[in-house]
Amino acid sequence: MPLPIGTPSCRRASLRAPLVCAALVFLCSVADAQEATVTLEAALQFATDRSAGMQAAQASVRASSEAAVKAGQLPDPMLKAGVDNLPVTGPQKFTVGQDFMTMRRVGIEQEWVSDEKRRLRSSLADEMVGRERAGYLAQVTNVRQQTAAAWHNAIYAKKALSLQQALLDHMNHELAAIKASYRGAKATASDVVQGQAMLAQARDQLLKAKQAYQTALIGLSRWTAVTVSDVTGEPPALESYVPSLPPEELQRVQPTLVAAADDILVADAETAVANSERSPNWTWGIAYQQRGGAYSNMVSVGVSIPMPFNRKDRQDRDAAQKAELGTKARLLYEDALRQVQSDIRTESATLASGRERIANLTQTLLPAADQRVGLATAAYKGGTGSLADTFAARRAQLDAQLQVLDLRRDVSQTWAQLEYQVVPPTMAYAQ
Repeated sequence: MPLPIGTPSCRRASLRAPLVCAALVFLCSVADAQEATVTLEAALQFATDRSAGMQAAQASVRASSEAAVKAGQLPDPMLKAGVDNLPVTGPQKFTVGQDFMTMRRVGIEQEWVSDEKRRLRSSLADEMVGRERAGYLAQVTNVRQQTAAAWHNAIYAKKALSLQQALLDHMNHELAAIKASYRGAKATASDVVQGQAMLAQARDQLLKAKQAYQTALIGLSRWTAVTVSDVTGEPPALESYVPSLPPEELQRVQPTLVAAADDILVADAETAVANSERSPNWTWGIAYQQRGGAYSNMVSVGVSIPMPFNRKDRQDRDAAQKAELGTKARLLYEDALRQVQSDIRTESATLASGRERIANLTQTLLPAADQRVGLATAAYKGGTGSLADTFAARRAQLDAQLQVLDLRRDVSQTWAQLEYQVVPPTMAYAQ
């Protein structure tokens, strides 16, 4: 258990060994850093800085970048060595250097890939890097969406807990007043028993709200990678800029569309590489051949040229396959664009409807619940109403407030899915 600065134990440790105390202070600071009271922006920052999924996607980008460097290089040359024309019968069998045709050979072969082919292969590798970057952006949006949703769950659970605590405080006050009235013969034993029962229910609801809040904090901690002890701040206004993005901007910051566009670029690059493979690569070779001392040594130079006799059913088929995959990628992009635009319109309409419902309940339900409490309280004090009616009015008021909170939470989830389905422009451009 870390010791805070200035505790007796830490002071004793400092007398014995200053380094021990410094280590304890450091552990304290680490422990404090692992617990946080977070705003929405702080939660998003924690999540993006510490997300294992995002770090894995970044590793994938780096891996594909390494492969991109390799793509434009010539194949490694081949070292070739051997013995030619070795006798296997007769008096000279298995001897080297006696027969004039026997030669020890060493040479090098190099497959030659044209500059244009290597350029096309490099372009394909670069597009593969772009596709991996699109995967990273998808991870960014997922982390931000999930974190924002978890933070809103926590902040509204905290607000519900506050309402339950306020009701319990009021019930404690009411019960004390009822007991005083009972001692003054102004309240009945039934009033006291009923007040105690209502107080017990309020305590149970408070415990339930506390558990809900703790569960929400645990859910948020999963994304922030730090132990969130509390949330603070007010939820943002339920207005999103995403529906107003022009199509060309949306295509740069919406990961689904970025990935679909990158699939087109990859397919086109693969088609270009397949077309270049219709012209075969030549392989050049040179060898030095050593014979017996009585004979001259030799040098051989040669070239190997593939002969694509069945080009129409091999290389041409491969190029046609890649071209069709390019057509597929374009069609899938159009479908993805329609789906994204439809989702944005749907979420935007749901958000607008949610705002309207919140305004309606705030302007009608909550004032009516407040008025009911006032009337029930006045009737009870005037002797024309019962305590049960007063408590029922209080409970109805709390239920109305919780109903509005639940609606705000649900609408905030829609807002988070809409607002954070795109990455910040600066992040998208950097990628």
